[in-house]
Amino acid sequence: MAIHAAGLVAIVIFYLLILFVGIWAAWKNKNSGVGVDRSESIMVGGRDIGLFVGGFTMTATWVGGGYINGTAEYVYLPNFGLAWAQAPFGYALSLVVGGLFFAKPMRSRGYVTMLDPFQQLYGKRMGGLLFIPALMGEIFWSAAILSALGATLSVIVDININMSVVISALIAIFYTLVGGLYSVAYTDVVQLFCIFLGLWISVPFAMSNPAVSDITVSAKEVIYQSPWLGKIDSEDKWLWADNFCLLMLGGIPWQVYFQRVLSASSATYAQVLSFLAAFGCLVMAVPSVLIGAIGASTDWNQTTYGSIAPKDKDESDMILPIVLQHLCPPYISFFGLGAVSAAVMSSADSSILSASSMFARNIYQLAFRQSASDNEIVWVMRLTIFVFGALATAMALLTGSVYGLWYLSSDLVYVIIFPQLLSVLFIKGTNTYGSVAAYIFGLVLRIGGGEPYLKLPPFIYYPGWVNQERIHHLTGDVEHFVQQRFPFKSVSMVASFLANMAFSYLTKYLFESGMLSHKYDFLDAVVSKHSKEIMDKATLVSNHDNIILSEMAPVKQALGESLAGTFTNTEILSDDGVSSPEAFLNEN
Repeated sequence: MAIHAAGLVAIVIFYLLILFVGIWAAWKNKNSGVGVDRSESIMVGGRDIGLFVGGFTMTATWVGGGYINGTAEYVYLPNFGLAWAQAPFGYALSLVVGGLFFAKPMRSRGYVTMLDPFQQLYGKRMGGLLFIPALMGEIFWSAAILSALGATLSVIVDININMSVVISALIAIFYTLVGGLYSVAYTDVVQLFCIFLGLWISVPFAMSNPAVSDITVSAKEVIYQSPWLGKIDSEDKWLWADNFCLLMLGGIPWQVYFQRVLSASSATYAQVLSFLAAFGCLVMAVPSVLIGAIGASTDWNQTTYGSIAPKDKDESDMILPIVLQHLCPPYISFFGLGAVSAAVMSSADSSILSASSMFARNIYQLAFRQSASDNEIVWVMRLTIFVFGALATAMALLTGSVYGLWYLSSDLVYVIIFPQLLSVLFIKGTNTYGSVAAYIFGLVLRIGGGEPYLKLPPFIYYPGWVNQERIHHLTGDVEHFVQQRFPFKSVSMVASFLANMAFSYLTKYLFESGMLSHKYDFLDAVVSKHSKEIMDKATLVSNHDNIILSEMAPVKQALGESLAGTFTNTEILSDDGVSSPEAFLNEN
């Protein structure tokens, strides 16, 4: 088995660079966040991430291995093209919407994880239920990233792919264990520089290769395949809109995003970082779009790749490393691929940290061990970082449908968590009963639509469904599946949102009017000593700009006296001077 020495050296150099930066960041910031618990420092830094590092790490929320590979793949794919490469604009708008509406209320209250407001208003059991889709999304995303890394490495060096993926995961897990969010943030800076330099250095060489036609011509005319600009057929317009809404709105309720928001030095900074990252998402997508266009404009018979195009060998998902490998000089190819591989490896760290943060705080500490010491929480985090990292690695190596699992879990984040986040932040009077109903509605309506990637057949056939077939070029197998052209994901999300409000107000009316006996309020969500005050002040967003923590005090009844105090953070609101944790404590 041949080993490409130059490619291996390039990978080792970039991996060592990422590892060094991760360890250096941990050492540099070991005394940061004075007065903040060590566990919280690992989760959100010392809440002192500045504009430069913050801008890069916020951009890296979505810009990683999957983002650059996926964008190039869709631009390259016949009958899809740039029109269906929705990730750059979808995630950019996601960051804009998140910055406009979600960053300030979340950061101003000093939450530590995305699940904090859910547990505060709906109770620890509902927080545990919402943890499930959030965890699935983070773990499957990490597994998909590592799976993409294996494919990329197989192009560069002809070595054991399983071993390379395991080593990559161990490096990411190691510096995340050592430095927490600081290591993740600083390696994100290196990650984006690697992607930017690696791809932009490669693009001119690939574009000038004799086998590549003029991409401005192939954008609109058929040369080797259909034009790479693509088109949206009239029968697919609702499907396109559904997928775009999934990216734009479903890209908000992720711990990897709020991890960065909550680590910003102020609420205003969190908003600014979101807007900067939106611009960064678009900029970082440009070389991937060009590489996808180059792949669609190439006569592969003139290259070392072979006469059969990647699309005809079911290798469209590897078009980016294939272009770099076969259309660039060796030294440029290895530099670009090495940089991209290191970037892919380092983009798995934040998802692993996000999953462990939610488990350690929202499940272990708030649900089971409210009296746990800070040192105990730190060790739980370290253990779960390793466990979740190992789980993602195992899935990347052993599960052939890891991308299908991630697609489904990201849909569940959209249809379940996003409407609940809207409710908990902006809707007055929702309660645990409404939250449970919304969870069930969203889950059933989404699962009912099926998932072709997992060969999961639908049991709800939405209007406009059609039978489709997918041909596997290597084996000649024909796979039949049902395509739902109705925007059922967005409809499921809206139904979940409406169910939350309807069932919340219904149960409130039934219990407070006496139509239902108080003894049936088994979730303690409506009837309590101060139920009227709780329901009247359940909203977590005030009508004025200065949000005070005392507005949150009434909803503590859902958790109990000791648990509510864990949401109070003495280091928050550097830009909202009127807010004071002491005011919250004095009320009690």
